[in-house]
Amino acid sequence: MATATSSSGSEDPGRLRRAELAEFLRSRRERLTPQQAGVIYTGRRRTPGLRREEVAQLGGMSTTWYTWLEQGRDIKVSDQVLDSLSRTLQLDHDERSHLFALAGAPDPTTTTECDAVTPQMRAVLAKLDPYPACVQGGKYDLLAYNTALRLLLTDLDDVPRDQRNCVWLTFTHPAWRESIVNWEATAARMVANLRVAMADHVGDPLWRNLVSRLRAVSPEFAELWDRHTVAQVEDSGVRTIRNAIVGELHFEVSNTWLAPRSGHRLQVFTPADSETERRLAGLVGRAPNHGPRRKLAV
Repeated sequence: MATATSSSGSEDPGRLRRAELAEFLRSRRERLTPQQAGVIYTGRRRTPGLRREEVAQLGGMSTTWYTWLEQGRDIKVSDQVLDSLSRTLQLDHDERSHLFALAGAPDPTTTTECDAVTPQMRAVLAKLDPYPACVQGGKYDLLAYNTALRLLLTDLDDVPRDQRNCVWLTFTHPAWRESIVNWEATAARMVANLRVAMADHVGDPLWRNLVSRLRAVSPEFAELWDRHTVAQVEDSGVRTIRNAIVGELHFEVSNTWLAPRSGHRLQVFTPADSETERRLAGLVGRAPNHGPRRKLAV
């Protein structure tokens, strides 16, 4: 990710956002072939995908103005232009939302994240045992979890507090990684989800620090991050976990949004079959203490 510094020495969120927008536009332009865009050309082409002037012409804007966008210039982008670029670059729903977020365009579906896990929510987590459940923050920090979730992939109490983040654990913790069946698809989806959420936090040092740390320790994360693939977190899905104590477990996973889609969510793993339910009960029964964990430092 590009770095921008203000005259005071601190990173400028506006410039960071524009740099991220420029990288995203470039990646989408180079992905789209002339044939897909309906561009007629003759002769050889040295540029992968569309040329800047072709995007500008298809989008109804000047080549100079579009070039400024890809250079990260400080220019105002209207909703109409963003809509035109979205159609020209053939963005899907998630990519379109990502484009608007990077451009700083207001999104009526986005509000402020909640900043704490309430006592009532902790009580809900406790009642859900032996079904694994947790509250996750927007960048996958584990803010609270019950006994079943604590033991599901590894014993989270043995993980340092600054590492209790699902993306971090997926790419850096051997036992956590081993527990995830179909790791490659899960990891790719998680990075795409993080990309979407990051659009609203490109100037936030906590978010940038997470990405920087992951890029430094995991070439796999860096390669996925540089693809600029984006996808919203799904409300529900199917997951298989290979628990080291009780074996393979099959779940239907649901996300209930406690704030907007980029905010806090209650995630619950519901057993998909009776054998999983039986094994879960045995797993939680081994734990010396039950109940949701306290809010974690992030």
